[in-house]
Amino acid sequence: MNNVKDISKENWLKNIILFLSSQTISLFGSSIVQYAIMWHITLTTESGLMMTLYIICGFVPTFILSPVAGVWADRYNRKMLIISADGLIAIATLILAILFIMGFDSIWLLFGIAAVRAFGSGIQMPAVGAILPQIVPKDKLTKVNGANGSIQAIIMFVSPMVSAALLSMTTLEMILFVDVITAAIAIVTLFALKVAVHEKAAVKQTTGYFSDFKEGLQYVNNHSFLKVFFLFLAVFFVLMAPASFLTPLQVTRSFGDDEWRLAAIEIAFSIGMMVGGGIIASWGGFSNKIKTIGFSSVIMGVCTLALGIVPMFWFYLAFMALFGVAMPILNTPATVLLQEKVEEQYLGRVFGVMGMISTSMMPLGMLIFGPIADYIEIEYLLIGTGIFIIVLAIFLSRNKVLIEAGKPAVEES
Repeated sequence: MNNVKDISKENWLKNIILFLSSQTISLFGSSIVQYAIMWHITLTTESGLMMTLYIICGFVPTFILSPVAGVWADRYNRKMLIISADGLIAIATLILAILFIMGFDSIWLLFGIAAVRAFGSGIQMPAVGAILPQIVPKDKLTKVNGANGSIQAIIMFVSPMVSAALLSMTTLEMILFVDVITAAIAIVTLFALKVAVHEKAAVKQTTGYFSDFKEGLQYVNNHSFLKVFFLFLAVFFVLMAPASFLTPLQVTRSFGDDEWRLAAIEIAFSIGMMVGGGIIASWGGFSNKIKTIGFSSVIMGVCTLALGIVPMFWFYLAFMALFGVAMPILNTPATVLLQEKVEEQYLGRVFGVMGMISTSMMPLGMLIFGPIADYIEIEYLLIGTGIFIIVLAIFLSRNKVLIEAGKPAVEES
């Protein structure tokens, strides 16, 4: 443990630059390919069912694997897990590209690669969340997570444009090689990262996977702030479903089916996320992280409500941008809260549980609100969920257990 802390203090800036560089390169390549595959399916099938199947293949493996991957992140070298996940995705993508070049271009192969990529993401998510406290001092976690949020927002903004440009100039199989190349660069970069193996991974494992997973659940169950916090996230993500998935349909129905309008809401949201990541990285949030999460949740609730009311599209875009600003101001302190408060040997499993919640609750919300949207105006769904999000945020901000957990780590000593 002391070794980990020493590395964090002495070389943390160099380490975090290497780590974020590798993640940015990998994510950029993956995002370009992800959009290219999605648009290829859309253009070649023009089928809503096929798009639904693709989306399901893209999240179900992550949901199923998250708890297991959380155990792996606590049992094994987290850096090597991230490298292995990148390598798995790159090899699968390379095989797909070769098959396409050979003429085997079945749409079902794309569903298969979506599942493999989701499998890799499921391995990465808990490992990335758990490794950051090993290489970043606690008082810098908010800045680093905020900066990472801004980087991801920039990638979300740029990658669709790059993907569309590449798709107009070359074939899908050629674009697939982009992910292979960026993954290789990311892996080489990660090998240069010097981080000590965490304590649990450094000793011989004497318990089975199921025992470790059960221990993780017991850890969550024994810490009331984790139970309440995860319950909040679960309800919050369900209520977020209409604003996340139904707004393009709402814009088409209420403001017109011009393609530029759909692009505009994505751009506004992405720009907002870039700004929000910068704000939380420089500001750091309130001294109590739960107050920051509650504050951003209220903003998101107000924005959701406003999206159901505003009569002019330009006002709609403004609230969509503000929604984007609030997103990193919620995500960053939520991540840092776990990184600061959860014991290192349980971090992977706790992030695994969080991964299950984040990947399953929004699709579950769509199962609820999607069919309703064919009978009730989406505006009413946004107004209703917006009000519930505000109420939920108020309850969060007043919960004594969470307020206590949200206090700065330095105040506990």
